[in-house]
Amino acid sequence: MERDVSEESSVDPRVQRTRRDVVDAATELFKSEGWTAVTHAEVARRAGYSKATVYAHWPARLDLVRASVGQICGTAEHAQPTGDLRADLIRELLDFADDLSQGHLTRVLGGVFERAGSDPAVDEMRQQLYAEGSRSLEAILRAHLPEESVELGVAMLTGGVLVRVALQASPASREFIEDLVDKVIATSPR
Repeated sequence: MERDVSEESSVDPRVQRTRRDVVDAATELFKSEGWTAVTHAEVARRAGYSKATVYAHWPARLDLVRASVGQICGTAEHAQPTGDLRADLIRELLDFADDLSQGHLTRVLGGVFERAGSDPAVDEMRQQLYAEGSRSLEAILRAHLPEESVELGVAMLTGGVLVRVALQASPASREFIEDLVDKVIATSPR
């Protein structure tokens, strides 16, 4: 549900404010309580608007969730790579592990994973989350490894942290991440 900037600038400022407030409320609700908590009634209550207003802009719950995923991806921050492959990978993975450990990213991913395959829009959100989340790791690996090693490297690194934190419910300590990075680097051709 991407909007053209020229379209956005021609919209009444009150409508822009409403859209911003509602998407902010939906995103915070999604991150704090998960997919099922994102209802028109609860988003309207938190944003301070009527349900009718929320329904007018986002007719389906999926529209609210999609807007939330768009905001999450649009505001994701990644540090600028330094050129040190190991240090850059460790920094990115520590950040990823921290986001998973805090729970908000796990709730977002869990809601999307649970509904994967149920609707093309959900699959699009899953792809959007992966693309944004792996963008920095991909760039770091691309600068140091042959093209054919990048996708596998990203999968091994993100998968290792995701399994450790979300599935094993264990912390992805600096030591764990350093070991993971060292093993991936050691098995990757340069």
